[in-house]
Amino acid sequence: MNKKKVFITLGLVIGVIFLTVFAYGVYLYKSVTDTAKEIHEPFIPTRDIDLNDQEPISFLLAGVDSTGDEHAGRSDTIIVMTVNPNERSIKMLSIPRDTRTEIIGRGTQDKINHAYAFGGVQMTADTVSNFLDIPIDHYISINMEGMKNLVDAVGGVKVDNAFAFSQDGFSFAEGEIYLNGDEALAYARMRKQDPRGDFGRNDRQRQIVEAVIQEAAHFGTITKAGSVLDAVGNSVRTDMTLDHMWRIQSNYRDARHHVDQMEIKGNNTTINGIYYLQIPDEELARVRSELRTHMELE
Repeated sequence: MNKKKVFITLGLVIGVIFLTVFAYGVYLYKSVTDTAKEIHEPFIPTRDIDLNDQEPISFLLAGVDSTGDEHAGRSDTIIVMTVNPNERSIKMLSIPRDTRTEIIGRGTQDKINHAYAFGGVQMTADTVSNFLDIPIDHYISINMEGMKNLVDAVGGVKVDNAFAFSQDGFSFAEGEIYLNGDEALAYARMRKQDPRGDFGRNDRQRQIVEAVIQEAAHFGTITKAGSVLDAVGNSVRTDMTLDHMWRIQSNYRDARHHVDQMEIKGNNTTINGIYYLQIPDEELARVRSELRTHMELE
């Protein structure tokens, strides 16, 4: 083959590659746009911020005990995530579902996870904001079936397991382990075998959330975009528009490299025959101060 034919062949190959990449880009952009519209459900945030100013922000992550594409039920998982782009850090706090606090909008003291059943994300966000004395800027809710599908969509996750245990027919060895969606769901749900009870389960839930965040941020996940978008569309709801997501990805993504797992401690108590976790005033003050400092509110 002479040089002219070689150059023509290379040109055709490059052209085909370019057109393929361009076509995939158009498809991906449309899929992302459609998914963003599908999962968007607005709520009233505690405050208005400009994401371009890179102010520290907070997210409410609610895991709902429902399946399929339903989003009714109680929020068995409540995680507050604060992101400080100036410090390039994230703090994640799991609030135990039996925590006793005022349910904003009802004026009663109850388990914090009941807020979702009473008034959805809005009541949950207002209640969590009042409980922790911080603004809630954005929310993401996901049903439990969706968490399983999302883990599978990113190709599985890696976690560091503190001790060996079995749950829902799966065995989990101590140390670094890799989990598919079904395994991740069982791993995050285990409570009775953990001497720390709900606190241990909260740790595992945060591990799964952090692992999904880290895995989704890898460039290689782009090749799994279709399955990720399907999983998100079927199981996730958020107030964030596509514009919000782009700006957060652009201005806050470096914070993911340093994640601090927080814990709030309380005392077991029974009131009128109902079990609650009562958080002492000094412990609540400590957690509030740490989160407010991270958000540069004090």
